Formats: sequence, structure tokens, C-alpha cells
Amino acid sequence: MNSEPAPVDFWTSLLRGWSGRCPRCGEGALFGSFLKMTSRCTACELALEPYRADDAPAYFTIFVVGHIVVPLVLLLERWGNEPPLWVHALLWLPLSVVLALYLLPHIKGAVIALLWSQRMGSPKPSAGGLDSSV
Repeated sequence: MNSEPAPVDFWTSLLRGWSGRCPRCGEGALFGSFLKMTSRCTACELALEPYRADDAPAYFTIFVVGHIVVPLVLLLERWGNEPPLWVHALLWLPLSVVLALYLLPHIKGAVIALLWSQRMGSPKPSAGGLDSSV
């Protein structure tokens, strides 16, 4: 692709990342498999490797799932006449797992898009692995 892509605003890039698409062009897939990020966008050739989400998506996913499940647990405990623990396990464990598996790739895509939109890519490590200026 010879032409430079048009500038993308913050919310558009975030929405593209949430949907698993390249934050710059919105065409190429962000992930090669469930959570494995591709090294380059297949459509616009954007290098995605510098934008490492690390542990942020897992943290945000736990935060969101906890804020959904815990109030529901408390509501059931309050208005469900204190059901036995097996009822809680039967309800909340599968819900927590399904929510986490659904939200994690979306949140990871949004974090990568956030990093890209703010130009917060990590620098490439040096060839020797050590800083030669010391």
C-alpha cells in the first residue's frame, strides 16, 4: 500500500481494537488466534509488535467481571433467602469464566489500540540485550 492512511481519532481506534481489528485501518485482524497478536497488520502493514499490552487486559478484565458478578452475588444472597453454597458455585463460576473469556480479547484489543493511538510503543531491545552506554 503506497498511500498513507488517513488520521484516526481516539474513539475510532479504540472501537476498532475492541472489535479485534487494526487500530489504524480497521481492516486487518489484530489477533492470529484467541489472544496471540499478529506482528503486522495484513492490510496496512502497521507494525503491531511495539504495542505490548502485557498484564493490563487481565487486570481490567478481572476488574470488570468482579464489578458485574459481586453485586449479583450480593443480590442473590440478600433476596434469595441465603441459598446454599452449591447454588452460588453453579451460577457464578460459569458466569465468571464466560464473561472473562468473552471480555479478555476485546479488552486486550482496546488496550493495544489505546497504546497505538497515544504512540506508546515499547522500544526495540538492543541486539546485545545490554545497554552499551553504561
